Amino acid sequence: MLTPAFELSQEADFLILSIRVPYTRTSEFDLYIDGEDFKFYAKPYFLRLTLPGRIVEDGREKASFDVDKGLFTLRVPKETPGQHFEGLQMLTSLLAPKGSRSAKPLVEDLEACSGSMEREEEEDEDEDENFDWQVDQQVYTEISEEELGGLQKYGFGNLRSGVFTRLQDELSDVIDVKTPDNATAMERRQGRLTAESAKFDPDHYLADLFEDDEVQNLLKFCPWWTKLSQDEAATFTEEEKEQMRKFTNRSYLLDRRSRTHVWLSLLDIILAYAYEVRATEGEHNVESSWNIRKLSGTLCWLETYSSVQEVLVSFGRRVLCYPLHRHFGLVTAAIRDAARIFRAGKACVLKCLLDIHKIFRENDPAYILNDLYITDYCVWIQRVKSRKVTALADPLRKVSLRKADLGLELEELEAAAALVEEEENEGEGPGAARSTPQSHSGEESGSSSSGGDSSEESEDSGTEGQEDLDTAKGGAAAPASAPPRPLISEEPQALEEGGRERGAGPTQQLIQELGERVEAGLTISELPEDMHSRSSGEREADGAGERDSAVASQSNSARTGAVAATATTATTAAPRTFLEVCPRRNPLLIVAAAEDDEDDDWNC
Repeated sequence: MLTPAFELSQEADFLILSIRVPYTRTSEFDLYIDGEDFKFYAKPYFLRLTLPGRIVEDGREKASFDVDKGLFTLRVPKETPGQHFEGLQMLTSLLAPKGSRSAKPLVEDLEACSGSMEREEEEDEDEDENFDWQVDQQVYTEISEEELGGLQKYGFGNLRSGVFTRLQDELSDVIDVKTPDNATAMERRQGRLTAESAKFDPDHYLADLFEDDEVQNLLKFCPWWTKLSQDEAATFTEEEKEQMRKFTNRSYLLDRRSRTHVWLSLLDIILAYAYEVRATEGEHNVESSWNIRKLSGTLCWLETYSSVQEVLVSFGRRVLCYPLHRHFGLVTAAIRDAARIFRAGKACVLKCLLDIHKIFRENDPAYILNDLYITDYCVWIQRVKSRKVTALADPLRKVSLRKADLGLELEELEAAAALVEEEENEGEGPGAARSTPQSHSGEESGSSSSGGDSSEESEDSGTEGQEDLDTAKGGAAAPASAPPRPLISEEPQALEEGGRERGAGPTQQLIQELGERVEAGLTISELPEDMHSRSSGEREADGAGERDSAVASQSNSARTGAVAATATTATTAAPRTFLEVCPRRNPLLIVAAAEDDEDDDWNC
């Protein structure tokens, strides 16, 4: 908080306070009046006074604010009419003191203290009550003319200086210059170029370049100034008219160099505004203030330009470094929009400035830019000749801004990105063609449609094509004379799925599936007991392949376990019934239980 410069005077029944608060928001003033206490707040200024007499707030108080001087004047009635307030010139004593008001000594002899702990606690509570939590205030001192002469110039026509000497901490979010009152124009420009180079993100730029669907929609947007006919002047709303009536009419004495800076800075601000309107499609949002001041080197770096080309290069660099959409097409679109705005005349330019003024006025940190630039532009543009405004549109229509002019190596970056994309397409194209059949063969190895497509390719490519087809399908084709695989191994996945559906164990489910699949080819015959071992041996000898042997062994183990379990419950060995496989089927033999085991459930 800053303590403003203030003065106090009095009349018989009123106390008059004059508070100087330049570069503050005129719409936000807070007052607190309570007897001898007076508090005033207007960001970033705060004033707290302890008056020698009491004042009241009874409806007779009056306040006024001089925008040009930044002077706030308040007349407050005295509680006792005719009372004379002493010491109104003692400004330091009027500021509320800071610190503890306790008269307790700083050093005490603890051995000499005979108080109890309760007394010490009471003293601590008294200290908390007497502690002054109020903000420290320092008497404001005016900057001398000599000191102002040594400070750098900025603002409209470079007519301001010393504004940020005390406001830098409060307004650090508005501009990017660290010490604007001490930084020369060359230092500010060098700082801007360095910050832009550090901020430029090639990945962001390339993403907006190659994925530009949203940008293309923005380029198709038609702002309000494109709807004006050649002879039609812009009209103002009632709110804009009211704002113009609030401005103070003034004249500006500018030399030739300052006038050049004013025109070029105006072009820079209008370019930033044109981009903002197009980027938001005419609907301002909370980021609008940031967009305008960030894209304008005039507002963000207090920059001064000497040519139209410098303005366009600065604007183009900042568009490709800061906003959400960083596309060179938006740069050229904003330049065309600015040319149309200036060609439409000073009424159109004034309407744009009033819109900017409103955006900054509603934004907490950016309102200072209205005092430095926008308000003066709104007053000045009304007094210039229309032909000078429209003349600025000609160089904008004729100028040719290239990507190479921005100094960000955009052409080299785009060429490298295009080369990488071309190499990726070449590498992924054949690979994708090869990987697609592989993926299909892995998922649909028995698909007839895949085979049909492959056969059409093999007719064109001959023997080599057929070899490639075999390779793509996972290896050489199996001979036609190869013996058929056993029934057990044809659909192992179906067996596993069936087992999971029934919740059976692996061995029992295998036996069940085997029984269901060979049921039609089985014959029943009476065999002697010794046939069990002989049939089992023959089945093992006649197995076709390792997989049949493994499955048969698993079935034999399950069968042996079942027979053993049955033998423990039977009192007398009964004749066994065997299921003999038909000769047309695979040589499989499944042992069934005896009469006592006919009701056993194999699905357990």
